[in-house]
Amino acid sequence: MRPFGTLAALLLAGTATGAHAQFSGDAGPGGQDKPRAATDAGGGEGKRPRAQRQVDVSPYLSVDQILTADLKNGGDVLTYTTVAVGVDATVVTRRVELSATLRYEHQFGLSAGLGDQDVISGLARGNLQLLRGLNLEAGALATRTRADGQGADNGIITGRSSNVANLYSVYAGPTLARKIGGLDVGAGYRFGYSKVDVETPALLPPGAVAQDVFDSSTNHSAWASIGARPGDLPFGWELSGGYEREDASQLDQRYEGKYATAGVTVPISRTVALLGSVGYENIEIGQRDPLLDANGVPVLDANGRYVTDKSSPRKLSFDTDGLIWDAGVMWQPSRRTSLTASVGHRYGDTIYTGSFSYRADHATMVQVDVYNGLSSFGRGLSSGLSALPTQFDPARNPIGGEVDPCVFGGEGGSCLNNRIGNATSAQFRNQGVQAVLSSRFGGWSYGVGVGYDRRRLLTPRLSPIANLDGIIDQSYYLFLSAGRRLDAESDLSLSGYLNYFDNGSPGVSNVQSAGLSATYSRRFWRGLTGSAGASLDAFDQNGFNSELIGSALVGLRYNF
Repeated sequence: MRPFGTLAALLLAGTATGAHAQFSGDAGPGGQDKPRAATDAGGGEGKRPRAQRQVDVSPYLSVDQILTADLKNGGDVLTYTTVAVGVDATVVTRRVELSATLRYEHQFGLSAGLGDQDVISGLARGNLQLLRGLNLEAGALATRTRADGQGADNGIITGRSSNVANLYSVYAGPTLARKIGGLDVGAGYRFGYSKVDVETPALLPPGAVAQDVFDSSTNHSAWASIGARPGDLPFGWELSGGYEREDASQLDQRYEGKYATAGVTVPISRTVALLGSVGYENIEIGQRDPLLDANGVPVLDANGRYVTDKSSPRKLSFDTDGLIWDAGVMWQPSRRTSLTASVGHRYGDTIYTGSFSYRADHATMVQVDVYNGLSSFGRGLSSGLSALPTQFDPARNPIGGEVDPCVFGGEGGSCLNNRIGNATSAQFRNQGVQAVLSSRFGGWSYGVGVGYDRRRLLTPRLSPIANLDGIIDQSYYLFLSAGRRLDAESDLSLSGYLNYFDNGSPGVSNVQSAGLSATYSRRFWRGLTGSAGASLDAFDQNGFNSELIGSALVGLRYNF
């Protein structure tokens, strides 16, 4: 919880370094990434200048021929053709910032048993300045993820893939950050919607107990704050409050949380401030039981989801009501460097949170975030999208075409690995750390994202699925990308990933996957570009054959 990171930034900006201040933190009742009242798109008090004006909208048509082969088990060599239409966009004006990559493709299976399929994918993040200090923010994601973290998945999604879920998520809402009569006022609202379609239920190893697969949810989050910097008083103060609710279709699940806090921030030097807060929170999470068959076993539908017993009462899986507090410190020695760390009591537990950012130069940015809170698949996606920069370089897997899980740009970057790695419908206690580096050096542009995420599932202890309560899933991930313009007509891009999923279910083995890819592109004539790419992906999990998949691609793309 960092409810006074906002005030500290304002205080240090106004009394010490003059650095840009923004509303941020996880002061919302969900404990995860409260949306910012003044974003990178500008419009708030004391905002940095916008980037240079840029409007680049590039619709395209592409045709690719792809070959994949199992290099370890003597599997079939599969070939298929994709025809895709899409658009990549970057817009920076006085009032608008937007980055987006959207794509629809149809895959024609050319090998026996490899069926045709349609794929929609994309990522967008934008901000519109409505009035001075008042912004409208939005984001959207369409991609594929694993339906069940325990199931097999080699990272190559074709017509034969199992354990695949199509994921769609969107969020939008206004944010306000203004100085009114000597007071710093902030407020905002965010609506989010997420949906998962399962293509084929997960194939699980022997003895594994299936987790319920997320279906859809809506979430609402509203917050407000008012405070003042030191002046008449030797310290700053802030009052804040918020409300959040999520309704999920699976098992008629409901999350409801509210909080109110009051605190002070005391600058002790030009670069250091002490933070402290005390308040109240009330959070309840509940759901109905799954329908049971004659043998007392939960009934699953065709997509592997629990069928809800509408006649059962809603039971609580988490309930807390009482005092919360935190204490911390913020260090901001220059415009380029900021560090915040805090310890507190929330969710009935002691929590530690923090953040660090460092801009070495105009092209290099390092960000580290330590988080701890309550989350879910739907609410996590909304907060994850809101944390993405509004200026990023759209990038995709050269073979599968999916949007890369990490995005990088001139204002930093962020990764969605910890949001989309497992489409569980359960609410969970969530903690972890993520670090992102984005830079340009020696003609290369590159980005690195690395992180650790821990989830402890929450289900009612007296429900038929009480065996899932307390299961701890842990994931470790690394993603890197690099690109370089070789000459006026050609480019080279590289990417790699390493994922390790440590499943807490009894008798279930861990999942490891890794991959590397390279793509060379050359412009032939006007908007016509040819490309050639190759990738190598490895997957290993007990109960399944380990795999080493080699893939190659040749294609043409025309930008209109």
